[in-house]
Amino acid sequence: MKTRKLGSQGLEVSSIGLGCMGMTFSYAPFPDKKDSIELIRKAYELGVNFFDTAEVYGPYNNEELLGESIAPFRKDAIVATKFGFHIEGGKISGLNSRPENIRKVCDASLQRLNVEKIDLFYQHRVDPNVPIEDVAGTVADLVKEGKVLHFGLSEAGAQTIRKAHHVFPVSALQSEYSLWYRNHEQEILPTIYELGIGLVAFSPLGKGFLTGKIDEKRTFAAEDIRNVIPRFSEEARIANKAILDALQEVAEEKKCTLGQLALAWVLAKHPQNVPIPGTTKLHRLEENVAAASINLSGSDMQNLNDISEKIAILGARYPEATEKATGR
Repeated sequence: MKTRKLGSQGLEVSSIGLGCMGMTFSYAPFPDKKDSIELIRKAYELGVNFFDTAEVYGPYNNEELLGESIAPFRKDAIVATKFGFHIEGGKISGLNSRPENIRKVCDASLQRLNVEKIDLFYQHRVDPNVPIEDVAGTVADLVKEGKVLHFGLSEAGAQTIRKAHHVFPVSALQSEYSLWYRNHEQEILPTIYELGIGLVAFSPLGKGFLTGKIDEKRTFAAEDIRNVIPRFSEEARIANKAILDALQEVAEEKKCTLGQLALAWVLAKHPQNVPIPGTTKLHRLEENVAAASINLSGSDMQNLNDISEKIAILGARYPEATEKATGR
């Protein structure tokens, strides 16, 4: 698989990464540990070297899973993990990006991942109680100490990104981006591209909806986050099928699946875009990886952009309380 550069600090990753969250968090039921290990190792065999996790996924067991999975190729794996939440007794309770907590998380993540350095260390969500300059300065110190290689932000707003980047170079912004969520194009994406920061696109398949495999009859496990997402209500799924119908014509023309088309679109939008689709199924992994070889022409992109812009999507991407905690 070809690689892409994120930022201008030397971070180079496979053009498609693997989001590992759903193996232990948010998308129940979760697979057996051995199956997840097999999938992560298969991803590496297929050319994926960029793996995304976070302490909060579980909490903790996602990092442990990834650390065990990459053991045979640890030196070649590029691992991204995140800090920024308060976790006590295994329970998540609010944000915490105080410098002492960032350091604590870094040391604990290094142990769980069983790596000498964290390749990309993101602030998971902006903490309004801690100046972003203090956050960036703390990560800068961790870089100097050799514990971290690159600094990232997740779901941060344009001004926050600029302030952080002024203190220490931001290599990547991880934010939601797909054919059915393009809000960041208004201000945030122009900002990061101006500054030379890469985009790591999470949920590039619209939490599975853009694969065309989720209709109004689909039921989710009780712990599945999609149960509380307005965009996945029965009414919304019926209405949002309109975008799938329109995209299907393009997919048939390109001889690819809907999911592959969605990933190819993210890749074609900018050379520093890297999607990190998550999956727990080997055949979906193979399908996603194959999207890296799909070429979309200028007219293809214009057509897809037009479809995305003209078809209104029903429902918010998160419950209101969650949405308020993003994009600062």
